[in-house]
Amino acid sequence: MSASEKLLHIDIPVKLSNVKTVFSVGALAFEGDLPASIFHLQLIENDTADWQAKAEVIAVFHTNAGHVTLHDSAYDTERNIATGNPYKELVADLMKRGVQIELCGATAKVHNWGNADLLPDVKVNTDAMARMSQLAQEGFVEITEWD
Repeated sequence: MSASEKLLHIDIPVKLSNVKTVFSVGALAFEGDLPASIFHLQLIENDTADWQAKAEVIAVFHTNAGHVTLHDSAYDTERNIATGNPYKELVADLMKRGVQIELCGATAKVHNWGNADLLPDVKVNTDAMARMSQLAQEGFVEITEWD
């Protein structure tokens, strides 16, 4: 332990053998410069790896956060910038670690996005509210990420 680290006693240790979690991400709130939803997805993926748990983790991006799922040129057009999607590597890493990334179909329709505008392997659902309802009925725990 370094001099700057403080001792932290965990009063309620949690270790799960099975994780079924869906993140509803309708807007981006930030932990520093990192979207909190991505930080929290990384955290649960780290936990499940440490626990060696069976995990099903889904992130549904919708409303004011749908742009996170766009490839560079579509992102630039949507956001009226020329920097590309700053979240694409974080999203790709989450998918590589087993997180299923989904875009709300209703959000896509409102913004006139097609499948060709999306990052590789992003799935489109009918709409976020229907998908969240479906997953709740399948036993997923919902974590809502709003700003």
